Parts: sequence; structure tokens; C-alpha cells
Amino acid sequence: QVQLVESGGGLVQPGGSLRLSCAASGRDLSLYAMGWYRQAAGKQRELVAAITSGRTTNYADAVKGRFTISRDNAKNTVYLQMNSLKAEDTAVYYCHANLEIVGFDDYWGQGTQVIVSS
Repeated sequence: QVQLVESGGGLVQPGGSLRLSCAASGRDLSLYAMGWYRQAAGKQRELVAAITSGRTTNYADAVKGRFTISRDNAKNTVYLQMNSLKAEDTAVYYCHANLEIVGFDDYWGQGTQVIVSS
């Protein structure tokens, strides 16, 4: 029922910026913790940024100061603003939703590819 659709990925030069969006349909996700994960070629999927229903945020050390996660509950959408992009940020980025109160009701998007290269 719940679908998460990421958008905003693409190819950018080092130092550039992108804003990823994750639009949810099928359910109001205001009570869900939302997160952005990424998976680079040959590596495990890792948490990049997360935001709770109360808008508490946390970030991977590699992106602190460069990425910002936010949410607009009226639009049922979560964003990831990515600035000062590095080649090491190249990965497929996935949106994730988890119902905080139970922990087992979770959903994944299909991913959007980000390539940082000259």
C-alpha cells in the first residue's frame, strides 16, 4: 500500500549540490521516522541521515555539515539537501520509513542514483 518514490538524483561535479526528494503515498507518514540510506558499488547499504517524527536528526560522520535532512508532513515528503558533494558520495540513495511506535512497519523506495564526477 505504501509507496516511496525518490527523485532528484543525477550526475554532478565535485563541489556541486543536489536535493533528493522522497514522496510517500498510501499512508500518512507523520508518525514515521524517515531516513536516507546509500549503497555504493561493492559496499553495504549505510545510513546517511535520519529524522524522527519529532524532527530530531542524525547524520553519518561522512556527511555532517554538508547534508541536511528535512520533512514536510503536509506534503508527505522528506528531503535530503546535499552540498559540497564529493566523489565518495557516489551511490544509489534510498528512502526509508519506519513506524516508530512498533518498529516493524517499514518501507523502502526503489532508489535514485547520484554520481559525483568530473
